[in-house]
Amino acid sequence: MTRFTDEEIERYARHLVLREVGGPGQQALKAARVLVVGAGGLGAPVALYLAAAGVGTLGLADADTVALSNLQRQVLYATADIGRPKVEAAAAHLAALNANVAVQAHAVEVHAANAREIVRGYDLVLDGTDNFETRFAVADACVAEGKTLVSGAIGRWTGQVGVFAGKPCYRCLVPEAPPDAETCVAVGVVGALAGVIGSMMALEAVKLIARAGEPLTGRLLVYDALAGEARTVRIGADPHCPTCGSGD
Repeated sequence: MTRFTDEEIERYARHLVLREVGGPGQQALKAARVLVVGAGGLGAPVALYLAAAGVGTLGLADADTVALSNLQRQVLYATADIGRPKVEAAAAHLAALNANVAVQAHAVEVHAANAREIVRGYDLVLDGTDNFETRFAVADACVAEGKTLVSGAIGRWTGQVGVFAGKPCYRCLVPEAPPDAETCVAVGVVGALAGVIGSMMALEAVKLIARAGEPLTGRLLVYDALAGEARTVRIGADPHCPTCGSGD
């Protein structure tokens, strides 16, 4: 194992004294390669907390540039970043937060043709994108490459987080794009909700890497911000799922 420097010991002190993380868990975080697909409302807090936690290699995949309307919830960026590619701006801010983290920027749109190639180079994948085409491409690639997926989604005042490792997969939960699927552009989203759900995604990633507690594997946590309530439901594996089932 790589020894921690004195600076790292001080930086990660609150993790190192946690029984569920400690030295072995922090070493696992340092060795981990984590891909964040979508550097927007969810990807921003995910990237901040994973970089702060000491994830050794953090991949960011997003083809967009920073827009003024992003800044209401995408807390990784500043006004001066408007017009810059998100992965470029994100890499700079994350390096300023923790220079020990190697950021790999993928300034591309992830789709069915390139998802497996990108996913293949990482241990764990977090998807915070806002369109089903990308979600399906990432989810299918994770099953094909044997990678665990942490998936998050938000809209209006509601968010959800799930962890998918083999069966059931994301397609068992959402077989196809709903015909009435809403987008944040159309219906809006409260900014702080992105921080809540993104932080939950990052927390699940830390648990998975450090082998702490019980991750949301095969479960979906649904958070209603207006009511201040959360519930967790189990996801059943679909034997006919085109991705992880028999496909009959």
